[in-house]
Amino acid sequence: MEKRWVPTSICNDDTVKKIAEQLNIDRSLAQILVQRNICDFDQAKYFFRPELAHLHDPFLMKDMDKAIHRIEKALSEHEKILIYGDYDVDGTTSVALAYSFFSQLTKNIEYYIPDRYLEGYGISTAGIDYANDNGFSLIIALDCGIKSLDKVDYANSFGIDFIICDHHLPGDEIPKAVAVLDPKRLDCEYPFKELAGCGIGFKLAQAYAQKHAMPSETYLQYLDLVMVSIAADIVPVVGENRILAYYGLKKLNTNPCEGLRALMEVSGKTENYTITDVVFTLGPRINAAGRIDHAKHAVAMLLCQVDSNSLEQSESINLKNTERKTYDQDITREALALIGDSDILINRKTTVVFNENWHKGVIGIVASRLTEKYYRPTIVLTKSNGQVAGSCRSVVGFDLYEALSGCAHLLDQYGGHKFAAGLTMQEHNVEALADKFEEIVSASITEELLTPMIKIDAEIELAQIDGKFFRVLSQMGPFGPENLSPVFLSNKVYLDRAPMAVGANHLKINIKQQNSPTFECIAFGLGEFQNLLQPKVPFSVCYTIEENVWREKRRLQLNIKGIKVN
Repeated sequence: MEKRWVPTSICNDDTVKKIAEQLNIDRSLAQILVQRNICDFDQAKYFFRPELAHLHDPFLMKDMDKAIHRIEKALSEHEKILIYGDYDVDGTTSVALAYSFFSQLTKNIEYYIPDRYLEGYGISTAGIDYANDNGFSLIIALDCGIKSLDKVDYANSFGIDFIICDHHLPGDEIPKAVAVLDPKRLDCEYPFKELAGCGIGFKLAQAYAQKHAMPSETYLQYLDLVMVSIAADIVPVVGENRILAYYGLKKLNTNPCEGLRALMEVSGKTENYTITDVVFTLGPRINAAGRIDHAKHAVAMLLCQVDSNSLEQSESINLKNTERKTYDQDITREALALIGDSDILINRKTTVVFNENWHKGVIGIVASRLTEKYYRPTIVLTKSNGQVAGSCRSVVGFDLYEALSGCAHLLDQYGGHKFAAGLTMQEHNVEALADKFEEIVSASITEELLTPMIKIDAEIELAQIDGKFFRVLSQMGPFGPENLSPVFLSNKVYLDRAPMAVGANHLKINIKQQNSPTFECIAFGLGEFQNLLQPKVPFSVCYTIEENVWREKRRLQLNIKGIKVN
């Protein structure tokens, strides 16, 4: 599918010049900083030198004082505390963090992860019944609960208190919990609104340690878990998240917790991790536990101690990930065939597909693959536990959650955010949902939004790329949503040698410009250009710049995102 190349808006040239001179950096890099609202020396210093001291006071979060007071009461009176969390990466890392931190203070503590298939997303009646049957009087819920009004009321009827630590958008009413920590509450003045669920758990631990004058290492030791949640949950890597991700990556690459260390070992990559590596290497493996079996196994792995059975736990989860890949490939193939057989589906501005036999644990991945191929808002549905369950994915710039809100009368439950969501519904409403979703999306989405976009940060000459250029560029990381790795455009480049096909549809090429060195490039998914690129014929490329490390040798490599033959 052809993509639009869209240049980033032009910056104030005087500001760019000033930043370039103050920092002694290339003007193209200064331009990128200004595009990202870094417009003076102090802002640049804050950006290039993240400090843990820049983290906000956790007591700025509404209800934090109430949460800490209730935990203090539970600890002093030897109450049983249940740490409850969702079954995805953010949920399992949150539970591992909170359980591990508060286990330093009490033995009257357990954790609980709902079964994806029997209980579904969020706080469940079964989870509350478990707490009641086993004498728990306080539940700390992480990465879920902000919309669980009825479940919190149910717990209250047994005299069980809730502390909710969530980062999803609240509804019109806040649950009647002892404390509800969520920066997205309209009445919460916490300065940073985009923490992941594990980030909220981290702030809870930070607040308790801060109040009780505990050493900072008692909560900073979990920065690698927080970073994994930031990466896997696709939250913006700006502000406080960027500080947490920066130090979390440092910890992962130097002294990871035992569970992550073992998982890195079985994945085949043990060093030089970036946010992208976490997203594609560690995240899917942790997720696989809940998709194929039960997410409690992921928590058990993350809680492993040195000299424990961490390698055995991680190998088991790695096998689940292999099994997940098989389901993923088979269901994607079936879904593509279903769409390919239907002229109606091809001509719509949405994709809604349903097969009652598909594995619920991988339909979110399949939805992402269909969105990538057809580039339109997508819902993948299957049958689970007597209901129809669905995973939804959107395209850049279109608010999926708002579109689902317009279909709420057809749904039993739904939740998520702009780009990804989940739902449950009755089977007899499937056809009506497909039609209503199409109606809502068609009325508001533009043709432009239905064409994938490559956002160009700066046009440069290849000769500008040298060691200093890359060192400054690297310090703009960690990269992720809202702080993406810059994409550069270079025109009138030439092949240095014939393209080489790699894998199913990838290319390796070497390119240069007049008066520039030759650069090695990898072009994923662009195999169709192999016969279109000819020696001495100029073409344009857009790309990110990365360092390729192989057998301890490092060299710069261009990761080609798009090619246009002039």
